[in-house]
Amino acid sequence: MLVKCILLVLFFAVMIGVGIYCRRTASDVVGFVLGGRNVGSWLTAFAFGTSYFSAVIFVGYAGQFGWKYGLAATWIGIGNALIGSLLAWRILGRRTRLMTQHLQSATMPDFFGKRFFSGYLKVAASVIVFIFLIPYTASLYNGLSRLFSMAFNVDYLWCVLGMAVLTGVYVLVGGYMATAVNDFIQGLIMLVGICAVIASVLAGNGGFTAAVESLSQIPSESAPALGGAFVSFLGPQPIYLLGVVLLTSLGTWGLPQMVGKFYAIRSEAAIRKGTVISTLFAIIVAGGCYFLGGFGRLYGQNIEYTAAGTPVYDSIVPSMLASLPDLMIGVVIILVLSASMSTLSSLVLTSGSTLTLDIIDPALAKVCRGARLKERTKLLWIRLLVLFFIVVSSVLAIIQAKSSVTFIAQLMGISWGALAGAFLAPFLYGLYWKRTTPASVWASFITGVAVMCGCMYCTFTGKTFISPYFTSPINAGVLSMVLGLVIVPVVSLFTKIRRKEDVDRMFSCYDSTVTVRVTTSLVDEQE
Repeated sequence: MLVKCILLVLFFAVMIGVGIYCRRTASDVVGFVLGGRNVGSWLTAFAFGTSYFSAVIFVGYAGQFGWKYGLAATWIGIGNALIGSLLAWRILGRRTRLMTQHLQSATMPDFFGKRFFSGYLKVAASVIVFIFLIPYTASLYNGLSRLFSMAFNVDYLWCVLGMAVLTGVYVLVGGYMATAVNDFIQGLIMLVGICAVIASVLAGNGGFTAAVESLSQIPSESAPALGGAFVSFLGPQPIYLLGVVLLTSLGTWGLPQMVGKFYAIRSEAAIRKGTVISTLFAIIVAGGCYFLGGFGRLYGQNIEYTAAGTPVYDSIVPSMLASLPDLMIGVVIILVLSASMSTLSSLVLTSGSTLTLDIIDPALAKVCRGARLKERTKLLWIRLLVLFFIVVSSVLAIIQAKSSVTFIAQLMGISWGALAGAFLAPFLYGLYWKRTTPASVWASFITGVAVMCGCMYCTFTGKTFISPYFTSPINAGVLSMVLGLVIVPVVSLFTKIRRKEDVDRMFSCYDSTVTVRVTTSLVDEQE
Protein backbone atom coordinates (compact mmCIF):
# COMPACT_ATOMS: atom_id res chain seq x y z
CA MET A 1 0.00 0.00 0.00
CA LEU A 2 2.87 2.37 0.80
CA VAL A 3 4.43 1.79 -2.63
CA LYS A 4 1.13 2.45 -4.40
CA CYS A 5 0.51 5.64 -2.38
CA ILE A 6 4.02 6.98 -3.06
CA LEU A 7 3.63 6.42 -6.82
CA LEU A 8 0.25 8.14 -6.75
CA VAL A 9 1.50 11.19 -4.82
CA LEU A 10 4.49 11.59 -7.15
CA PHE A 11 2.21 11.39 -10.17
CA PHE A 12 -0.15 14.05 -8.77
CA ALA A 13 2.75 16.34 -7.91
CA VAL A 14 4.22 16.15 -11.42
CA MET A 15 0.87 16.83 -13.10
CA ILE A 16 0.16 19.92 -10.97
CA GLY A 17 3.76 21.11 -11.34
CA VAL A 18 3.48 20.98 -15.14
CA GLY A 19 0.24 22.97 -15.00
CA ILE A 20 1.89 25.71 -12.95
CA TYR A 21 4.99 25.72 -15.18
CA CYS A 22 2.89 26.14 -18.35
CA ARG A 23 0.64 28.89 -17.02
CA ARG A 24 2.54 31.59 -18.94
CA THR A 25 1.50 30.00 -22.26
CA ALA A 26 -2.18 30.33 -21.35
CA SER A 27 -2.35 34.11 -21.23
CA ASP A 28 -4.59 34.47 -24.30
CA VAL A 29 -7.25 32.41 -26.05
CA VAL A 30 -5.03 30.96 -28.80
CA GLY A 31 -2.41 30.05 -26.21
CA PHE A 32 -4.93 28.49 -23.83
CA VAL A 33 -6.87 26.55 -26.49
CA LEU A 34 -4.17 25.72 -29.09
CA GLY A 35 -0.82 26.33 -27.40
CA GLY A 36 -0.21 29.23 -29.79
CA ARG A 37 -0.25 26.81 -32.76
CA ASN A 38 3.37 26.11 -31.89
CA VAL A 39 3.34 22.54 -30.57
CA GLY A 40 6.05 20.16 -31.80
CA SER A 41 5.83 16.64 -33.20
CA TRP A 42 6.46 14.66 -30.01
CA LEU A 43 3.99 16.61 -27.89
CA THR A 44 1.30 16.56 -30.60
CA ALA A 45 1.75 12.86 -31.35
CA PHE A 46 1.57 11.89 -27.69
CA ALA A 47 -1.37 14.25 -27.12
CA PHE A 48 -3.18 12.56 -30.02
CA GLY A 49 -2.40 9.08 -28.72
CA THR A 50 -3.20 9.68 -25.08
CA SER A 51 -6.47 11.39 -25.97
CA TYR A 52 -7.28 8.34 -28.09
CA PHE A 53 -6.61 5.64 -25.50
CA SER A 54 -7.98 5.83 -21.96
CA ALA A 55 -9.53 3.65 -19.25
CA VAL A 56 -12.34 3.11 -21.75
CA ILE A 57 -9.87 1.16 -23.90
CA PHE A 58 -7.81 -0.47 -21.16
CA VAL A 59 -10.69 -1.54 -18.90
CA GLY A 60 -13.87 -1.44 -20.99
CA TYR A 61 -13.02 -2.30 -24.58
CA ALA A 62 -10.06 -4.60 -23.85
CA GLY A 63 -12.17 -6.54 -21.36
CA GLN A 64 -15.34 -6.77 -23.42
CA PHE A 65 -13.86 -7.49 -26.84
CA GLY A 66 -11.02 -9.62 -25.51
CA TRP A 67 -13.69 -11.81 -23.89
CA LYS A 68 -15.77 -11.97 -27.08
CA TYR A 69 -13.06 -12.36 -29.72
CA GLY A 70 -10.00 -13.68 -27.86
CA LEU A 71 -6.59 -12.85 -29.31
CA ALA A 72 -8.28 -11.69 -32.53
CA ALA A 73 -9.19 -8.53 -30.58
CA THR A 74 -5.60 -7.45 -31.28
CA TRP A 75 -6.85 -6.53 -34.78
CA ILE A 76 -8.72 -3.65 -33.14
CA GLY A 77 -5.43 -2.21 -31.90
CA ILE A 78 -3.82 -2.71 -35.31
CA GLY A 79 -6.76 -0.92 -36.94
CA ASN A 80 -6.44 1.93 -34.44
CA ALA A 81 -2.76 2.31 -35.39
CA LEU A 82 -3.13 2.08 -39.18
CA ILE A 83 -6.51 3.77 -39.73
CA GLY A 84 -7.05 5.82 -36.61
CA SER A 85 -3.48 7.15 -36.42
CA LEU A 86 -1.43 6.68 -39.60
CA LEU A 87 -4.17 7.48 -42.14
CA ALA A 88 -5.69 10.16 -39.93
CA TRP A 89 -2.39 12.04 -39.83
CA ARG A 90 -1.70 11.53 -43.53
CA ILE A 91 -5.16 12.50 -44.78
CA LEU A 92 -6.32 15.07 -42.23
CA GLY A 93 -3.21 16.49 -40.55
CA ARG A 94 -1.76 18.86 -43.14
CA ARG A 95 -5.02 20.08 -44.64
CA THR A 96 -6.60 20.63 -41.24
CA ARG A 97 -3.64 22.74 -40.10
CA LEU A 98 -3.66 24.85 -43.28
CA MET A 99 -7.40 25.36 -43.59
CA THR A 100 -8.09 26.12 -39.93
CA GLN A 101 -5.25 28.64 -39.78
CA HIS A 102 -6.52 30.27 -42.99
CA LEU A 103 -10.05 30.49 -41.55
CA GLN A 104 -8.71 31.47 -38.11
CA SER A 105 -10.85 28.80 -36.49
CA ALA A 106 -9.90 27.25 -33.15
CA THR A 107 -12.63 24.58 -32.88
CA MET A 108 -14.40 22.10 -35.13
CA PRO A 109 -17.80 23.89 -34.86
CA ASP A 110 -16.08 27.15 -35.80
CA PHE A 111 -14.64 25.39 -38.85
CA PHE A 112 -18.12 24.33 -39.95
CA GLY A 113 -19.46 27.86 -39.40
CA LYS A 114 -16.73 29.58 -41.43
CA ARG A 115 -16.25 26.92 -44.09
CA PHE A 116 -19.97 26.83 -44.91
CA PHE A 117 -20.91 30.45 -44.01
CA SER A 118 -23.47 29.42 -41.43
CA GLY A 119 -23.63 30.51 -37.81
CA TYR A 120 -26.45 28.04 -37.24
CA LEU A 121 -24.21 25.14 -38.28
CA LYS A 122 -21.63 26.31 -35.76
CA VAL A 123 -24.20 26.44 -32.97
CA ALA A 124 -25.64 23.03 -33.88
CA ALA A 125 -22.19 21.45 -33.94
CA SER A 126 -21.36 23.02 -30.56
CA VAL A 127 -24.51 21.58 -28.99
CA ILE A 128 -23.74 18.11 -30.39
CA VAL A 129 -20.19 18.31 -29.03
CA PHE A 130 -21.32 19.32 -25.56
CA ILE A 131 -24.10 16.74 -25.25
CA PHE A 132 -22.26 13.71 -26.59
CA LEU A 133 -18.92 14.31 -24.90
CA ILE A 134 -20.62 13.97 -21.52
CA PRO A 135 -21.29 10.18 -21.69
CA TYR A 136 -17.76 9.65 -22.97
CA THR A 137 -16.41 11.51 -19.95
CA ALA A 138 -18.58 9.51 -17.57
CA SER A 139 -17.14 6.32 -19.02
CA LEU A 140 -13.62 7.48 -18.12
CA TYR A 141 -14.52 7.81 -14.46
CA ASN A 142 -16.22 4.42 -14.46
CA GLY A 143 -13.20 2.53 -15.74
CA LEU A 144 -10.77 4.20 -13.37
CA SER A 145 -12.95 3.67 -10.31
CA ARG A 146 -12.87 -0.13 -10.68
CA LEU A 147 -9.10 -0.22 -10.58
CA PHE A 148 -8.94 2.13 -7.60
CA SER A 149 -11.46 -0.01 -5.76
CA MET A 150 -9.35 -3.10 -6.48
CA ALA A 151 -6.05 -1.50 -5.43
CA PHE A 152 -7.05 0.82 -2.56
CA ASN A 153 -10.58 -0.27 -1.62
CA VAL A 154 -11.65 3.34 -2.18
CA ASP A 155 -15.30 4.25 -2.76
CA TYR A 156 -16.35 5.19 -6.32
CA LEU A 157 -17.33 8.71 -5.24
CA TRP A 158 -13.83 9.59 -4.04
CA CYS A 159 -12.25 8.21 -7.20
CA VAL A 160 -14.41 10.47 -9.33
CA LEU A 161 -13.80 13.54 -7.20
CA GLY A 162 -10.03 13.01 -7.04
CA MET A 163 -9.65 12.59 -10.78
CA ALA A 164 -11.91 15.57 -11.51
CA VAL A 165 -10.08 17.92 -9.12
CA LEU A 166 -6.60 17.01 -10.32
CA THR A 167 -7.50 17.31 -14.01
CA GLY A 168 -9.29 20.59 -13.38
CA VAL A 169 -6.29 22.12 -11.64
CA TYR A 170 -3.73 21.62 -14.39
CA VAL A 171 -6.12 22.33 -17.28
CA LEU A 172 -7.46 25.55 -15.72
CA VAL A 173 -3.98 26.80 -14.88
CA GLY A 174 -1.91 25.73 -17.88
CA GLY A 175 -4.41 25.24 -20.72
CA TYR A 176 -3.51 23.29 -23.85
CA MET A 177 0.25 23.37 -23.35
CA ALA A 178 -0.03 21.92 -19.84
CA THR A 179 -2.29 19.24 -21.27
CA ALA A 180 0.19 18.48 -24.07
CA VAL A 181 3.22 18.26 -21.75
CA ASN A 182 1.33 16.11 -19.27
CA ASP A 183 0.12 13.95 -22.16
CA PHE A 184 3.75 13.37 -23.13
CA ILE A 185 4.65 12.28 -19.61
CA GLN A 186 1.52 10.17 -19.33
CA GLY A 187 2.23 8.62 -22.73
CA LEU A 188 5.67 7.48 -21.63
CA ILE A 189 4.07 5.90 -18.54
CA MET A 190 1.52 4.14 -20.75
CA LEU A 191 4.21 2.73 -23.07
CA VAL A 192 6.29 1.31 -20.21
CA GLY A 193 3.25 0.26 -18.18
CA ILE A 194 1.45 -1.75 -20.85
CA CYS A 195 4.60 -3.73 -21.71
CA ALA A 196 5.23 -4.49 -18.02
CA VAL A 197 1.62 -5.52 -17.40
CA ILE A 198 1.51 -7.87 -20.39
CA ALA A 199 4.76 -9.51 -19.32
CA SER A 200 3.47 -9.97 -15.76
CA VAL A 201 0.09 -11.42 -16.80
CA LEU A 202 1.70 -13.88 -19.23
CA ALA A 203 4.25 -14.92 -16.60
CA GLY A 204 1.40 -15.56 -14.17
CA ASN A 205 -0.11 -18.00 -16.70
CA GLY A 206 3.05 -19.96 -17.33
CA GLY A 207 4.35 -17.86 -20.23
CA PHE A 208 3.00 -17.00 -23.68
CA THR A 209 2.85 -20.55 -25.06
CA ALA A 210 1.14 -21.98 -21.98
CA ALA A 211 -1.37 -19.11 -21.87
CA VAL A 212 -2.29 -19.55 -25.55
CA GLU A 213 -2.63 -23.29 -25.09
CA SER A 214 -4.98 -22.81 -22.13
CA LEU A 215 -7.02 -20.27 -24.09
CA SER A 216 -7.33 -22.64 -27.04
CA GLN A 217 -9.10 -25.21 -24.83
CA ILE A 218 -12.00 -22.85 -24.03
CA PRO A 219 -15.05 -23.35 -26.31
CA SER A 220 -16.89 -20.42 -27.85
CA GLU A 221 -20.64 -19.99 -27.24
CA SER A 222 -21.10 -18.14 -30.54
CA ALA A 223 -19.06 -20.63 -32.63
CA PRO A 224 -19.15 -23.99 -30.81
CA ALA A 225 -17.97 -25.93 -33.88
CA LEU A 226 -14.80 -23.83 -34.20
CA GLY A 227 -12.04 -25.43 -32.15
CA GLY A 228 -9.64 -22.97 -30.53
CA ALA A 229 -11.88 -20.07 -31.53
CA PHE A 230 -10.26 -17.61 -29.13
CA VAL A 231 -6.78 -18.12 -30.59
CA SER A 232 -7.91 -18.20 -34.23
CA PHE A 233 -6.90 -15.56 -36.79
CA LEU A 234 -10.23 -13.66 -36.89
CA GLY A 235 -11.92 -15.03 -33.78
CA PRO A 236 -15.41 -16.51 -33.46
CA GLN A 237 -17.33 -13.43 -34.76
CA PRO A 238 -15.32 -11.66 -37.51
CA ILE A 239 -18.24 -9.52 -38.75
CA TYR A 240 -18.84 -8.04 -35.31
CA LEU A 241 -15.09 -7.60 -34.87
CA LEU A 242 -14.98 -5.56 -38.09
CA GLY A 243 -17.59 -3.17 -36.68
CA VAL A 244 -15.45 -2.49 -33.61
CA VAL A 245 -12.36 -1.90 -35.77
CA LEU A 246 -14.21 0.63 -37.96
CA LEU A 247 -15.81 2.62 -35.14
CA THR A 248 -12.72 2.85 -32.96
CA SER A 249 -10.40 3.57 -35.90
CA LEU A 250 -12.24 5.57 -38.56
CA GLY A 251 -14.40 7.22 -35.90
CA THR A 252 -11.48 9.29 -34.59
CA TRP A 253 -11.53 11.29 -37.83
CA GLY A 254 -14.74 12.95 -36.68
CA LEU A 255 -13.98 13.48 -32.98
CA PRO A 256 -13.33 17.17 -32.20
CA GLN A 257 -10.92 16.44 -29.34
CA MET A 258 -8.80 14.34 -31.73
CA VAL A 259 -8.90 16.51 -34.84
CA GLY A 260 -8.18 19.56 -32.69
CA LYS A 261 -4.63 18.28 -32.18
CA PHE A 262 -3.89 19.05 -35.84
CA TYR A 263 -4.93 22.69 -35.35
CA ALA A 264 -2.02 23.28 -32.98
CA ILE A 265 0.88 21.51 -34.70
CA ARG A 266 3.89 23.67 -35.55
CA SER A 267 5.21 22.72 -38.97
CA GLU A 268 5.43 20.25 -41.87
CA ALA A 269 8.40 18.51 -40.24
CA ALA A 270 6.34 18.10 -37.07
CA ILE A 271 3.54 16.48 -39.08
CA ARG A 272 5.93 13.96 -40.68
CA LYS A 273 7.51 13.01 -37.36
CA GLY A 274 4.19 13.06 -35.56
CA THR A 275 2.73 10.57 -38.04
CA VAL A 276 5.42 8.00 -37.27
CA ILE A 277 5.44 8.59 -33.52
CA SER A 278 1.64 8.46 -33.20
CA THR A 279 1.41 5.24 -35.23
CA LEU A 280 4.08 3.46 -33.19
CA PHE A 281 2.46 4.66 -29.97
CA ALA A 282 -0.90 3.25 -31.07
CA ILE A 283 0.60 -0.12 -32.06
CA ILE A 284 2.17 -0.57 -28.63
CA VAL A 285 -0.61 0.85 -26.43
CA ALA A 286 -3.76 -0.14 -28.33
CA GLY A 287 -2.36 -3.38 -29.67
CA GLY A 288 -1.05 -4.22 -26.21
CA CYS A 289 -4.35 -3.46 -24.46
CA TYR A 290 -6.43 -5.64 -26.77
CA PHE A 291 -3.81 -8.40 -26.80
CA LEU A 292 -3.92 -8.40 -22.99
CA GLY A 293 -7.73 -8.46 -22.99
CA GLY A 294 -7.63 -11.50 -25.27
CA PHE A 295 -6.56 -13.62 -22.29
CA GLY A 296 -9.56 -12.53 -20.21
CA ARG A 297 -11.26 -15.93 -20.57
CA LEU A 298 -8.51 -17.47 -18.44
CA TYR A 299 -9.95 -15.52 -15.49
CA GLY A 300 -13.58 -16.54 -15.97
CA GLN A 301 -13.81 -17.91 -12.44
CA ASN A 302 -12.70 -14.59 -10.89
CA ILE A 303 -14.82 -11.99 -12.70
CA GLU A 304 -18.25 -10.63 -11.81
CA TYR A 305 -21.45 -11.84 -13.47
CA THR A 306 -24.92 -10.34 -13.74
CA ALA A 307 -28.00 -12.11 -12.42
CA ALA A 308 -28.58 -13.42 -15.96
CA GLY A 309 -25.12 -15.00 -16.01
CA THR A 310 -23.60 -12.43 -18.39
CA PRO A 311 -20.04 -11.30 -17.59
CA VAL A 312 -19.63 -7.78 -16.20
CA TYR A 313 -17.09 -6.80 -18.83
CA ASP A 314 -15.67 -3.89 -16.85
CA SER A 315 -14.56 -6.34 -14.14
CA ILE A 316 -12.45 -8.55 -16.44
CA VAL A 317 -9.23 -6.53 -16.65
CA PRO A 318 -9.24 -5.60 -12.92
CA SER A 319 -9.65 -9.31 -12.13
CA MET A 320 -6.67 -10.13 -14.36
CA LEU A 321 -4.55 -7.61 -12.48
CA ALA A 322 -5.68 -8.32 -8.90
CA SER A 323 -3.08 -11.06 -8.34
CA LEU A 324 -0.10 -9.00 -9.53
CA PRO A 325 2.59 -7.82 -7.07
CA ASP A 326 1.94 -4.50 -5.30
CA LEU A 327 4.54 -2.67 -7.38
CA MET A 328 2.90 -3.81 -10.63
CA ILE A 329 -0.54 -2.83 -9.37
CA GLY A 330 0.89 0.59 -8.60
CA VAL A 331 2.22 0.78 -12.16
CA VAL A 332 -1.19 -0.23 -13.52
CA ILE A 333 -2.94 2.43 -11.45
CA ILE A 334 -0.60 5.13 -12.77
CA LEU A 335 -0.96 3.71 -16.30
CA VAL A 336 -4.75 3.88 -16.34
CA LEU A 337 -4.81 7.17 -14.42
CA SER A 338 -2.49 8.64 -17.06
CA ALA A 339 -4.64 7.35 -19.90
CA SER A 340 -7.87 8.59 -18.35
CA MET A 341 -6.69 12.03 -17.27
CA SER A 342 -5.11 12.80 -20.63
CA THR A 343 -8.38 12.02 -22.38
CA LEU A 344 -10.48 13.85 -19.78
CA SER A 345 -8.34 17.00 -20.05
CA SER A 346 -8.74 16.98 -23.84
CA LEU A 347 -12.52 16.51 -23.58
CA VAL A 348 -13.13 19.30 -21.07
CA LEU A 349 -10.85 21.73 -22.91
CA THR A 350 -12.64 21.00 -26.19
CA SER A 351 -16.07 21.46 -24.65
CA GLY A 352 -15.26 24.65 -22.72
CA SER A 353 -13.57 26.38 -25.65
CA THR A 354 -16.33 25.32 -28.06
CA LEU A 355 -19.14 26.75 -25.94
CA THR A 356 -17.30 30.03 -25.33
CA LEU A 357 -15.97 30.73 -28.81
CA ASP A 358 -18.83 29.26 -30.85
CA ILE A 359 -21.94 30.08 -28.81
CA ILE A 360 -21.45 32.66 -26.06
CA ASP A 361 -19.22 35.12 -27.93
CA PRO A 362 -21.30 35.15 -31.18
CA ALA A 363 -24.55 35.34 -29.17
CA LEU A 364 -23.27 38.39 -27.28
CA ALA A 365 -22.25 40.04 -30.55
CA LYS A 366 -25.72 39.48 -31.95
CA VAL A 367 -27.54 40.78 -28.89
CA CYS A 368 -25.22 43.74 -28.28
CA ARG A 369 -24.91 44.80 -31.91
CA GLY A 370 -21.40 43.69 -32.67
CA ALA A 371 -19.91 43.73 -29.17
CA ARG A 372 -17.47 40.90 -28.55
CA LEU A 373 -16.00 39.46 -25.40
CA LYS A 374 -12.58 40.83 -24.51
CA GLU A 375 -9.63 38.44 -24.49
CA ARG A 376 -9.47 38.17 -20.71
CA THR A 377 -13.23 37.69 -20.52
CA LYS A 378 -13.09 34.88 -23.08
CA LEU A 379 -10.40 33.15 -21.05
CA LEU A 380 -12.51 33.49 -17.92
CA TRP A 381 -15.55 32.02 -19.66
CA ILE A 382 -13.54 29.11 -21.07
CA ARG A 383 -12.16 28.30 -17.62
CA LEU A 384 -15.60 28.54 -16.02
CA LEU A 385 -17.11 26.24 -18.64
CA VAL A 386 -14.25 23.76 -18.30
CA LEU A 387 -15.02 23.69 -14.58
CA PHE A 388 -18.75 23.36 -15.28
CA PHE A 389 -18.16 20.47 -17.68
CA ILE A 390 -16.00 18.65 -15.12
CA VAL A 391 -18.69 19.05 -12.46
CA VAL A 392 -21.53 17.92 -14.74
CA SER A 393 -19.65 14.89 -16.04
CA SER A 394 -18.61 13.93 -12.49
CA VAL A 395 -22.19 14.06 -11.24
CA LEU A 396 -23.37 12.08 -14.26
CA ALA A 397 -20.68 9.46 -13.66
CA ILE A 398 -21.86 8.98 -10.08
CA ILE A 399 -25.51 8.75 -11.14
CA GLN A 400 -24.64 6.45 -14.07
CA ALA A 401 -23.03 3.95 -11.71
CA LYS A 402 -26.53 3.05 -10.47
CA SER A 403 -28.32 3.14 -13.84
CA SER A 404 -28.96 0.42 -16.42
CA VAL A 405 -26.19 1.66 -18.74
CA THR A 406 -23.26 0.15 -16.88
CA PHE A 407 -20.80 -1.00 -19.53
CA ILE A 408 -18.02 1.37 -20.51
CA ALA A 409 -18.08 0.27 -24.14
CA GLN A 410 -21.80 1.02 -24.35
CA LEU A 411 -21.33 4.61 -23.21
CA MET A 412 -18.33 5.20 -25.44
CA GLY A 413 -20.06 3.65 -28.45
CA ILE A 414 -23.00 6.06 -28.15
CA SER A 415 -20.70 9.07 -27.85
CA TRP A 416 -18.30 8.09 -30.62
CA GLY A 417 -21.10 7.03 -32.94
CA ALA A 418 -22.99 10.32 -32.64
CA LEU A 419 -19.93 12.57 -32.98
CA ALA A 420 -18.26 10.59 -35.78
CA GLY A 421 -21.56 10.04 -37.60
CA ALA A 422 -22.38 13.75 -37.50
CA PHE A 423 -18.92 15.25 -38.15
CA LEU A 424 -16.66 12.82 -40.00
CA ALA A 425 -18.15 13.12 -43.49
CA PRO A 426 -18.71 16.91 -43.62
CA PHE A 427 -15.29 17.60 -42.12
CA LEU A 428 -13.47 15.28 -44.53
CA TYR A 429 -15.35 16.45 -47.61
CA GLY A 430 -15.12 20.06 -46.43
CA LEU A 431 -11.32 19.85 -46.43
CA TYR A 432 -11.05 18.21 -49.86
CA TRP A 433 -14.12 19.07 -51.94
CA LYS A 434 -15.21 22.60 -52.81
CA ARG A 435 -18.63 21.34 -53.89
CA THR A 436 -19.67 20.32 -50.34
CA THR A 437 -22.80 22.27 -49.40
CA PRO A 438 -24.31 23.45 -46.08
CA ALA A 439 -27.41 21.35 -46.74
CA SER A 440 -25.29 18.20 -46.87
CA VAL A 441 -23.68 19.12 -43.55
CA TRP A 442 -27.11 19.52 -41.95
CA ALA A 443 -28.13 16.14 -43.38
CA SER A 444 -25.06 14.50 -41.85
CA PHE A 445 -25.62 16.14 -38.46
CA ILE A 446 -29.26 15.01 -38.35
CA THR A 447 -28.53 11.48 -39.56
CA GLY A 448 -25.65 10.85 -37.15
CA VAL A 449 -27.54 12.09 -34.10
CA ALA A 450 -30.82 10.41 -35.11
CA VAL A 451 -29.22 6.98 -35.58
CA MET A 452 -27.52 7.06 -32.19
CA CYS A 453 -30.56 8.48 -30.39
CA GLY A 454 -32.64 5.69 -31.91
CA CYS A 455 -30.09 3.14 -30.76
CA MET A 456 -30.01 4.67 -27.27
CA TYR A 457 -33.81 4.63 -27.03
CA CYS A 458 -33.95 0.97 -28.02
CA THR A 459 -31.21 0.16 -25.51
CA PHE A 460 -33.23 1.65 -22.66
CA THR A 461 -36.55 0.14 -23.76
CA GLY A 462 -35.19 -3.31 -24.66
CA LYS A 463 -36.32 -3.07 -28.29
CA THR A 464 -34.40 -4.12 -31.40
CA PHE A 465 -32.88 -1.23 -33.37
CA ILE A 466 -33.27 -1.96 -37.12
CA SER A 467 -31.86 -5.49 -36.72
CA PRO A 468 -30.07 -7.43 -33.97
CA TYR A 469 -26.72 -6.48 -35.53
CA PHE A 470 -27.35 -2.74 -35.16
CA THR A 471 -28.72 -3.00 -31.63
CA SER A 472 -25.12 -2.68 -30.46
CA PRO A 473 -24.05 1.00 -30.16
CA ILE A 474 -20.77 -0.01 -31.81
CA ASN A 475 -22.43 -1.23 -35.01
CA ALA A 476 -24.98 1.59 -34.94
CA GLY A 477 -22.06 4.02 -34.81
CA VAL A 478 -20.53 2.42 -37.90
CA LEU A 479 -23.90 2.74 -39.65
CA SER A 480 -24.07 6.46 -38.82
CA MET A 481 -20.56 7.04 -40.23
CA VAL A 482 -21.24 5.14 -43.44
CA LEU A 483 -24.54 6.95 -43.98
CA GLY A 484 -22.78 10.29 -43.53
CA LEU A 485 -20.10 9.41 -46.08
CA VAL A 486 -22.84 8.58 -48.60
CA ILE A 487 -25.32 11.34 -47.76
CA VAL A 488 -22.92 14.31 -47.92
CA PRO A 489 -21.85 13.88 -51.58
CA VAL A 490 -25.36 12.89 -52.70
CA VAL A 491 -27.05 15.90 -51.06
CA SER A 492 -24.24 18.20 -52.24
CA LEU A 493 -24.88 17.23 -55.86
CA PHE A 494 -28.53 18.34 -55.58
CA THR A 495 -28.04 21.53 -53.55
CA LYS A 496 -26.19 24.78 -54.08
CA ILE A 497 -22.93 25.93 -52.56
CA ARG A 498 -22.77 29.40 -51.06
CA ARG A 499 -20.38 32.14 -52.23
CA LYS A 500 -18.33 30.16 -54.73
CA GLU A 501 -15.69 32.88 -54.98
CA ASP A 502 -15.08 32.80 -51.24
CA VAL A 503 -14.81 29.01 -51.28
CA ASP A 504 -12.18 29.28 -54.04
CA ARG A 505 -10.23 31.72 -51.87
CA MET A 506 -10.41 29.30 -48.94
CA PHE A 507 -8.89 26.50 -50.98
CA SER A 508 -6.18 28.82 -52.26
CA CYS A 509 -4.39 28.19 -48.94
CA TYR A 510 -3.41 24.80 -50.39
CA ASP A 511 -1.81 26.39 -53.47
CA SER A 512 1.02 28.36 -51.88
CA THR A 513 4.46 27.58 -53.33
CA VAL A 514 7.06 26.25 -50.91
CA THR A 515 10.69 25.18 -51.34
CA VAL A 516 11.65 21.68 -50.23
CA ARG A 517 14.81 19.56 -50.28
CA VAL A 518 15.26 16.97 -53.04
CA THR A 519 15.14 14.27 -50.36
CA THR A 520 11.47 15.18 -49.94
CA SER A 521 10.53 15.73 -53.60
CA LEU A 522 12.46 14.70 -56.74
CA VAL A 523 13.02 17.43 -59.28
CA ASP A 524 12.30 16.78 -62.96
CA GLU A 525 15.47 17.91 -64.76
CA GLN A 526 13.51 18.78 -67.89
CA GLU A 527 11.59 21.37 -65.91
